[in-house]
Amino acid sequence: MLMGCTGQIAHVNLNLGRVTINHPDENWYRLYVGGRAIGAYYLLRDTSPGIDPLGPDNVLVFATSVVTGHPFPGNARASVVGKSPLTGGFGESEAGGWFGPELKFAGFDAIVIKGRAARPVFLYVHDGVVELKDATHLWGLTTAAAEKAIKAELGEKVKVACIGPAGERLVRYACITAGAHNVFGRLGLGAVMGAKNVKAVAVRGTNALKCYDSLELKKQTLWFAENFNRPETCQLFYKYGTAGGVNIYDRLGSLPTHNFRDGTIEGAYQLSAEYMQEQGLMVGKTGCFGCPVACRKMARIEEPAELATGGEVHSPEYETIAALGSNCGITDPRVVIKAGQLCDLYGLDTISTGVTVAFAMECVERKVLDRNVLGEVPLEFGNGQALLECIEQIARRQGIGNLMAEGTKRMSAKLGGGSEAWAVQGKGQELALQDPRGKKMGAAIGYAVAPHGGDHIQMEHDFQFAYYGPFLRSMEPLGVIRPVDADSLGAEKVKLFTLNQCLWSLYNVLDICIFVAAPGHAFSLPRIEAIVKAVTGWETSLFELMRVGKRALTMTRIFNVREGFTTADDIVPKRLTEPLRNGACKGLAVNPEELQRAVRLYYGLMGWDPNTGIPLEASLYELDLDWLIGQF
Repeated sequence: MLMGCTGQIAHVNLNLGRVTINHPDENWYRLYVGGRAIGAYYLLRDTSPGIDPLGPDNVLVFATSVVTGHPFPGNARASVVGKSPLTGGFGESEAGGWFGPELKFAGFDAIVIKGRAARPVFLYVHDGVVELKDATHLWGLTTAAAEKAIKAELGEKVKVACIGPAGERLVRYACITAGAHNVFGRLGLGAVMGAKNVKAVAVRGTNALKCYDSLELKKQTLWFAENFNRPETCQLFYKYGTAGGVNIYDRLGSLPTHNFRDGTIEGAYQLSAEYMQEQGLMVGKTGCFGCPVACRKMARIEEPAELATGGEVHSPEYETIAALGSNCGITDPRVVIKAGQLCDLYGLDTISTGVTVAFAMECVERKVLDRNVLGEVPLEFGNGQALLECIEQIARRQGIGNLMAEGTKRMSAKLGGGSEAWAVQGKGQELALQDPRGKKMGAAIGYAVAPHGGDHIQMEHDFQFAYYGPFLRSMEPLGVIRPVDADSLGAEKVKLFTLNQCLWSLYNVLDICIFVAAPGHAFSLPRIEAIVKAVTGWETSLFELMRVGKRALTMTRIFNVREGFTTADDIVPKRLTEPLRNGACKGLAVNPEELQRAVRLYYGLMGWDPNTGIPLEASLYELDLDWLIGQF
């Protein structure tokens, strides 16, 4: 008997308006487990090479994992997978909150959507049933208004993942919101949803999940409740959320500023969580399903009305603060809070939005773009009104916003003037706000080899492994026993990176939050193994689980190879090879030759050809992916 999962996956054909349900066997679940891997499986199986990401042949997969929805902290996440309209490669996003568990309670481990509806629809998933319902009245609404309307129709307990106007207008970095405080961001999967004429997926369920050893799971949960706040990182998240990183990065000299040219900005403290709490701007906290860390904070904002139902909105995370704040030369927290909330309402990825705006500001500075392109508001660093106007125009694809909605890679190709040199993107996706030049050189490897380019969820911060402490100790079960210099791109760093990337890939398969687990956080690797055993009854091991993470990464690589990506795409933006102009890391830069050597060693450690980066046939047999031989 299957434990942990529902054993059901729904396939929605929008062309025909038909839903079919299949029931994979236990061996299939043990290979693919959930999240990233399930999404990659259907993306590889059900699409042909070269399809248009915004065409009907793309698939959009909402996936959970075998452990999602069971009562332990950090298991609230879900994944969305499809071909990215921003990069043309593998697209994936995860979000916490309540949507993932509710999908399991509704009787499904995943929903696979293909085709295009003739008119706007939303999916209503409830207790083993998937309905297609008319969404004409929801089209054009913000994410908040759409969620409110759906709850008025179906009840307050329904959980909603929906797009806003940006997704409807096919902005290439449109996202999908899952409740007021959770977002499936990055890579434009909201645009894929909009191209399919799907406004939302609403889920509600009352089914109980089967757990193999509920007493062991309860034991692990109680242990976490008593111990989660001991690591300093968890204390920081509990008190400030990820916004607690602003002051830390500013002191390190790695707070991206003025389109990644600087590592610090005057007035950075005003962007910090500490300052926002002092000023009464950060006013509370909320958590995901079953999690006491409560890393999501609330902010107070006064206007306009839709921005602040009850006067409170989601307080911006570190990435949002750095993207919309320091990287655009802005230090007014009220502007950043408002900009972040506008992005949430319109369904825009805050990272790509901020980095694209900063790129446009530098284009003005270098006279590639007219400073009055927005009209009466000059587009320049430090101008908060310009940032807000850019967001409005991007979401509506009006004026310069229509070009900015394409992302920095396409925008720079259109503008010319050498602007490719300061388009800070990898594989077409704008970089996250983790600068490798600031004692995080492993991030350079991550940006180069990540299946989605400018993605920072590839490895924990290098400086945490530069001494023998909690992060290094937590990796000992994987054989990591020696500190590694934070600025190194040598063999030891590549080995550390590869193990950490496979581990975090496992978490994206299990849909487990990285803030509750090793390295450095409360749940150790043996405890993660114990949790999977308790839920599923599988006699699994850390060895098998790490292979799950590696298998998923290899599947993403195969998809990208199939879509035409080569080793030439495994690089970092030119900007990162230039020295920082100020801050504690002034003068530091990524060495392209050292990075290239590191990337080739990484290929070898992954079982990919060191020269081409293509997964070797022997590696595919090892990972039970031999069904993909000859398909790329």
